Amino acid sequence: MLRIRVAVLLLLVLLAPAGVPAQGSGTLIVNANVIDGVSAEPIRGAHVLIRNGRIEKIAPGKAEAPADVTVIDLQGRWLLPGMIDGHVHITDQRAARLALASGVTTARSMGVSHFVDVGLRELHRAGDNSIPDFIAAGYHVRPNVAAEFALQRPDLRELLSNLRGEENVRRVVRAMVERKVDVIKILATERAGLPDTDPRKRTFSEAEMVAIVDEARKGGITVAAHAHGEEGGAAAVRAGVKTIEHGTYLSNATLKLMAERGTCLDPTIATVADLIEPGGDYDNALLSIRGTTMLPRIRETTQHALKFGVMVVAGTDTGYGPNSARRMGHEVMELVALGMPPMDAIKAATSTAAACYGIEKRTGAIKTGLEADLIVIERDPRSHPTDLLDILVVINDGHVAINRLQMEAASR
Repeated sequence: MLRIRVAVLLLLVLLAPAGVPAQGSGTLIVNANVIDGVSAEPIRGAHVLIRNGRIEKIAPGKAEAPADVTVIDLQGRWLLPGMIDGHVHITDQRAARLALASGVTTARSMGVSHFVDVGLRELHRAGDNSIPDFIAAGYHVRPNVAAEFALQRPDLRELLSNLRGEENVRRVVRAMVERKVDVIKILATERAGLPDTDPRKRTFSEAEMVAIVDEARKGGITVAAHAHGEEGGAAAVRAGVKTIEHGTYLSNATLKLMAERGTCLDPTIATVADLIEPGGDYDNALLSIRGTTMLPRIRETTQHALKFGVMVVAGTDTGYGPNSARRMGHEVMELVALGMPPMDAIKAATSTAAACYGIEKRTGAIKTGLEADLIVIERDPRSHPTDLLDILVVINDGHVAINRLQMEAASR
């Protein structure tokens, strides 16, 4: 009965139209073991003061609570920065709320129709703290752009089914910039998650990729390249993309070039594992066979990337839909299993990701002056990474969006 009551209360939080604001003019978190996303060691028995949506103070030891703040006593639980999911395909508010409930306070959208991610970003910025902040990409830029894009730009409709040529790709990028996306997402190779595509197959020419990156730079934004195969991935790195998404078959030479140029790798290992397992976002015999061959390769590529000093970040490549069986905790566990130090794997989901995406002055760490994007878990994630799948508290822009500790107390 207790579990049922807790589940019902959590569901009500997920379906609420806005985050639950902290009472008073601020929040004081006490008795917290803090992983701040920057330091090599945790700060034990610390307190964190939040005012006006930002972190005002973090220090070890006890603190006197001002009269106008709400106190949250963590009783030795663990406080971390909210996670940054570097690769999502969230298409509605319900899915966005599920992402937030899993500890994601910033979601980097890697392609949706109708510029839903731009809308979610603006909704969050207008004060809806029940959803994460978004880094929006709008539509994929690929040889066959989604037909729905013609609803936004009917003047480009003739290009969408066969996008070729430097000027034409520039026109599509400019259209995305006009819709105020934060990043351009291109397909440098075909997808892995469809049985009739070849993830090794290159899509755009070198000149087309250079034109895409150049046009994005003119708009003041960067480019993320979906790339499994070596040929397309190497061309994307040479063209100057900021991140490679997946990177399954990248050569060591390309990984070394990424390290030299500061190109980040978002391997999304856990979603490749999802290809193999029944259910989840994928459930197809051909994809299961494909995933069986891809999974050891993408793990090996990620290990080589770490060896060469590539900045590796964490992402789920999921839409947080009803069938999704992957969360950021799964990706952190994959990185640890490959030999990444646990603290570095946590940073891959927080401060390292923030640095890669250029938002480190806003979020990604528990640091004075940054937005108060925080999560609470029961135990030390360095030795208990599965606890990252069981988020107890989510504070989003200083607002207590989810507090299962309070729910548990109320249900007793």
